[in-house]
Amino acid sequence: MAFQSPALPPVRPRKSAAAVIFLCFLAIVFDGYDLVVYGAIVPKLLAYEPWGLTPVQTGAIGSYALAGMFIGAILIGYLTDIVGRRKVMMVSIASFSVLMLLTAWAPTPELFGLFRFLAGLGLGGVIPTAIALTVEFSKSNRRNFNNALMFSGYAVGGILAALLALAFLPALGFRGMLALGGVPLIAVVPLLFKFLPESPAFLAAKGDRAQAERIISEYGLEPLPEAPAQGDVPVHGRFRTLLTGRLLTAMILFSLAGVCGQTLVYGLNTWLPQLMVIAKYSLASSLTFLLTVNIGAVVGVLVSSRLADRFGPRPVTATAFASSGLALVLMGTGVMPLPVMYLLVAVVGFGSVGAQILVNGFVATYFSGATRATALGITLGVGRIGAVLAISGGGVLVAAALGNFINFSVWAIAAAIGVVAVLTVPRFPDNESTGTASATSQPHISDSTVKH
Repeated sequence: MAFQSPALPPVRPRKSAAAVIFLCFLAIVFDGYDLVVYGAIVPKLLAYEPWGLTPVQTGAIGSYALAGMFIGAILIGYLTDIVGRRKVMMVSIASFSVLMLLTAWAPTPELFGLFRFLAGLGLGGVIPTAIALTVEFSKSNRRNFNNALMFSGYAVGGILAALLALAFLPALGFRGMLALGGVPLIAVVPLLFKFLPESPAFLAAKGDRAQAERIISEYGLEPLPEAPAQGDVPVHGRFRTLLTGRLLTAMILFSLAGVCGQTLVYGLNTWLPQLMVIAKYSLASSLTFLLTVNIGAVVGVLVSSRLADRFGPRPVTATAFASSGLALVLMGTGVMPLPVMYLLVAVVGFGSVGAQILVNGFVATYFSGATRATALGITLGVGRIGAVLAISGGGVLVAAALGNFINFSVWAIAAAIGVVAVLTVPRFPDNESTGTASATSQPHISDSTVKH
């Protein structure tokens, strides 16, 4: 019998990919905090006599940060695929933190709105970068779950904002609550500088395959393909690649789903406390509902993302949108007992914040490495249109005093459109051409989602 040498044990990675996902989670926490803290301080802003803001003006100012995020997500998401995820993440968080402090100290509503806009520019770059890194440092069968786990930081930030508002808003006022948004400058940026690695997919696409392989070995990641799936896409052609053929249809539908998701997320998190006050609940109770929205988002999306990894993100994301629409209509009837209202609010959290997280995961696994952050930047950036319209439109809705049923059920329209958009994203069978202009281009859909 021929002697066979024993198989060598697998080399254990020296570093944990979970640490990268946790760093991205921390970054996203403060995005969620900024979103919800504005909704929590809206009643205080309306009551601040020196500024004399109306609901319409308050909604417009709230939308300025979203307008900044619209530009920031597209521009910085594109730059992320050029200069790297690590640098973009650190610069985005640092600039956002500084501008949150300036917002807290703004002496006039005009400067308040300007600083909100500029803070949005930095914050807009955080989300596509965090999602891209999370997907790239996750095994293929856990990408949707890990993305949801990381992005639950968005809802955790919302929970943190609601809890802090319940405890400290009367004492700190709206300025103190906003100033807490400067914490990442000293608490998160140093951790990113010391521990956050660069994306192997980015390094390989830029030609530094040796460094990419070293990081893959250190973190125990899945190996890169022999030829990076989109490594031959020139930097100047990334937008052209994504906006050609069937990928263009996919980008339009993903962007529409993003508009719907962010309409629900930002509209409800900004205006839910005021809508509950109009519905005869106390301010403290309305903040508790805001807390419930984000708890529902965390619990719901962690369960649904595992289903997305198993069955594909398409049906799960559509279900999330549909559940939020139904819950909003039921809330608008005004006949539900208080325990049922809390349950419905939790479902709305899953179907708004949760649906947006699932959309982001769908996009991140639909496109492969070299254009992933660009695609995320486009869909998130265009999605900010929904956020801007929701925050501004919410102010108009409150001022119009149309009644509780319309106040709640009008948001269900966005949920219905989201269902249709997600279900009609093109499918790509195995070995099907993506329709790009370059005949030499590789497929642009990751292997893990072709079968979906």
